[in-house]
Amino acid sequence: MIGKLKGIIDSYGEDWVIVDVGGVGYQVHCSARTLQTLPQPGEAATLSIETYVREDMIRLFGFASDVEREWFRLLQTVQGVGARVALGVLGTMTPGDLATAIALQDKAQVARAPGVGKKVAERIVAELRDKAPAYASADPAVIHLQSDIADRRAPQPVADAVSALVNLGYAQVQASAAIAAAARAAGDDADTAELIRLGLKELAR
Repeated sequence: MIGKLKGIIDSYGEDWVIVDVGGVGYQVHCSARTLQTLPQPGEAATLSIETYVREDMIRLFGFASDVEREWFRLLQTVQGVGARVALGVLGTMTPGDLATAIALQDKAQVARAPGVGKKVAERIVAELRDKAPAYASADPAVIHLQSDIADRRAPQPVADAVSALVNLGYAQVQASAAIAAAARAAGDDADTAELIRLGLKELAR
């Protein structure tokens, strides 16, 4: 199996690049984001590779980093996500942004990727939720709160405060971040009204 290619960029296609390694040209399929990071033809490049071997073909997928390749593999463990959809997601979001969106259960952000509808986005954030926090850049307190709300484990005043901010037009992620900060400031005994007041102050900063 090919795990890495280091060579000279020969040419580009719509979703692939030819990498010349010792006179042999390898066609490597990449996300739009990875293609944008690669240099001009004639210059050196290194790609992490995922090799697919089937009866009728061998296909190489290339990534700017090992982390991106790992997310390509993880995404395809979700029902309804194949190589094309996984590349679409990684072409729309960096691995860090994807991890944060999953950790925060931000289905709308994931659904922006081509080929990802609402149901597929829901499956991605649900099935990969336990794997995302290790890669995410979000506040762990916000991730924890989002998880508790999703599993109906959050204290009722906290859940009600988040719901109230969402009803006011704030995104779920914004509301959760504001209420997480409010809960830290107010303590465990704060009621819903106090959390909403402090949460709005956070959002106004």
